[in-house]
Amino acid sequence: MTKKVVLAYSGGLDTSVAIRWLNDKGWDVIAFTVDLGEKKDLDTIQQRALKTGASAAYVADGREAFLNLFVWPSLQAGAIYEKQYPLATALGRPLIAAMLVQVARREGATAIAHGCTGKGNDQVRFDVAAAALAPELEVVAPVREWGMNRDDEIEYAQKHGIEVPATVRSPYSTDENLWGRSIEAGVLEDPWAEPPADVYAWTADPRECPDEPAYVEIGFKSGIPSMLDGRPAGPLELVTALNRLGGRHGVGRIDHLENRLIGIKSREIYEAPAAVLLLQAHQALEDITLPKEVARFKEQVAQQWAQMVYDGLWFSPLRDALYAFVVETQAHVDGEVRLKLFKGSSQVVGRKSPSQLYQLSLATYGKGDAFDQSAAAGFIKLWGLGVRTASQVQGRLHAQDLQHLLRDVKRLAP
Repeated sequence: MTKKVVLAYSGGLDTSVAIRWLNDKGWDVIAFTVDLGEKKDLDTIQQRALKTGASAAYVADGREAFLNLFVWPSLQAGAIYEKQYPLATALGRPLIAAMLVQVARREGATAIAHGCTGKGNDQVRFDVAAAALAPELEVVAPVREWGMNRDDEIEYAQKHGIEVPATVRSPYSTDENLWGRSIEAGVLEDPWAEPPADVYAWTADPRECPDEPAYVEIGFKSGIPSMLDGRPAGPLELVTALNRLGGRHGVGRIDHLENRLIGIKSREIYEAPAAVLLLQAHQALEDITLPKEVARFKEQVAQQWAQMVYDGLWFSPLRDALYAFVVETQAHVDGEVRLKLFKGSSQVVGRKSPSQLYQLSLATYGKGDAFDQSAAAGFIKLWGLGVRTASQVQGRLHAQDLQHLLRDVKRLAP
């Protein structure tokens, strides 16, 4: 009996060769392609899969699900890996894996397959997600197993009449979805080398951006963006518009020397205009609505969330537990944030919320000041009691240790 496998199919060289390679290993291959915003020609890709040897080819529009189920929770969490990477590719993999499992069960397949190498993070994300969702399914990774380099693959494709988009190797390896575009390899493997202009496809060179700044207002409800410039906007419309606006003004370029899950360091270039703008705006709204202690602890949760996503643990008890906390923190993260975009930078220039903890009557030094300054002396005395006691009893601070500070001070007298 022929075994069925569902392959995550991109339409490129690796996965096209994988169809024939899996066929030769005795697998009945079902190709599955999902659109997460890459602007793929899905019909062409579907036909290429069938022509190459797949017995069936699924295509799916996963854009709305990607934003609602994966991107928005991570935005609420404030997740940025190693303070730079908005996790675009990492967030797309668990969705693709979940859909692969669904197709596998529909088709009665015993395995899923992907085109990841043994050197990257994505193999872990696919394999671990499959283990969580369908531990009975086998995971096949042809690129990890066949021992061919890219030149070998091109020769294999030509030998077996496999149609691929191009046979000339691009200097870069790229991946993109609605939340961002990643670029690696080529000259980028030299961390001293400045990224050349041809690396970028979404963002303008800041030197060539408009000479006048642009302003955009983003509205949030419970930490989820829902308004753009004062009118309701759905997830797809909102992210697409911000990618376009941010890219026009050169916002969203990231040069990151990151730590991969498998233990090596990798230089990655990212373009993520919408992600950068939304994360910045969301943080500004949290600054005005979250109590101090909650905001400070949430920084730790955001870091843990980013690590969890990067490490492929989306479908895990850890994510469930972290999200329970995140949801609680977002109850009052409602309001609007105004951003100013200018020649590669974005800046928060306004924020307001019906639930804001900023109160003018407490913050102002002008008319209407309601702060009781007379209470400060007693508060400070109690606050400093421990320091004062330690100094008196244990001599923690000696005045002579600071005498050198006055060495060059000149005293003037009338």
